[in-house]
Order: sequence, then structure tokens, then C-alpha cells
Amino acid sequence: MNRILIEPSLLSANYSCIEKEVRLCEEGQADLLHLDIMDGCFVPNITFGPIMVRTIKKLTQLPLVCHLMIVNPERYIPSFVESGASYISVHCEGNYHIHRLLEQVRSLGVKSGLAINPGTPLEYAFENAGYCDFILLMSVNPGFGGQTFIQSFLKRCERLKNFLTKESLENVCIEVDGGIKVDNVADVVLAGANMIVSGSGIFEGDIVENLIEMRRKIEELKL
Repeated sequence: MNRILIEPSLLSANYSCIEKEVRLCEEGQADLLHLDIMDGCFVPNITFGPIMVRTIKKLTQLPLVCHLMIVNPERYIPSFVESGASYISVHCEGNYHIHRLLEQVRSLGVKSGLAINPGTPLEYAFENAGYCDFILLMSVNPGFGGQTFIQSFLKRCERLKNFLTKESLENVCIEVDGGIKVDNVADVVLAGANMIVSGSGIFEGDIVENLIEMRRKIEELKL
């Protein structure tokens, strides 16, 4: 992938004016929209489900990325696909049959992603990379927005990038989520990520200006 994709995370959006926030993301040339699906069991927070995804889908032509932080995701994956998700990621933690989940997502015609928490061994990614369209490396512990970026993520990202290159799996994207802002996005991209999720880093302040500045920082790298 040549273009680094920027995904505003709607977890940090103002839902009292969500249509306006989505329009500002479009104006700032966002590539995707990221939706964090939390059930209060897998992570200690509750967000929303397929109905909200369907609502967002009606507001935009941008592809929707659904990050499922829920128990028993196999029960709900079809509903998220029907609601408009173009990408779905599932966690290796707590899911015994991760290959089956990844294949389920792909069989429904959307991009399949494996999500990995900061303390989870990268070997899970190595073993499943061939069944993924993207791998989501969490750079915070999932469950809440606005957390501080875990600096050790950078070495993890470099290890994953090197593995994908060695195994001729460069078509598998590396997505990063957690604590990404204008001042550290370049470091994350240099470490190998090419799908950048940012919540508070985009929605706190001027959404359009934050997106433009983030893109500028990436383009300055001249990759």
C-alpha cells in the first residue's frame, strides 16, 4: 500500500452532532472511519452496536472499520457486515478459534483483521498473518479513548513489519490504534504502520486542521 490510511476513531466524536463531525472528517480527507464496538464484558466499557454502524453508513461514503471488542463475536459479525462494515477486526485474546473467525469475516466479503493487545505475544500475529488483510496492533490497552501511547509499541510494530516482509506478506496492512496524535504519527509510520487510527488526536480541537497536519507529517517522510 502506497498511501498511509488515516482513520478518525468515532469513539472520540461528539455524538450530539455526529453528522457534522463525519462531514469534517471527509473535508479533512480521512480515508476510513473507525468504530470501536465494546460490550462491557471483553473490555470495561460499552459503546454501540450494528444500529449505530448502520446510521453512520447512511452519512458517508467512507469505508467503515469495525473493531470488535466483544465476547462471542461470531454471533454478531454478520450483523456488522449487513450494517455496512467494510473492515472487521477480532481479538485473538479470549477467542479460541481465531482462524475460524478470520475466515468467517472474509467469507462475508469484507476485510478481515486480527487485533492484538499490548501485552499479547506477537506470535499470534505471525501464525495468523496469512489469513488476515490487516493486523491491528493496540498501542494502548483497549476500552477507553484518550489514553497515552505505549512507547514500546514501536519495536513491536517493527518486528511485525520485518516478519511480513520476510514472509512476502507485504499485502497485509498494519493498523495501529491508541494515543496517536500529530506529534507521534511520523514515528508510528516509520515503524511500519500504514493504517493510522486516531481519536482524541483528531477530534480534540479543529478536526479538519488536525487531519491536514497529520497528513503533512506523514508526507514529510517521503516514503
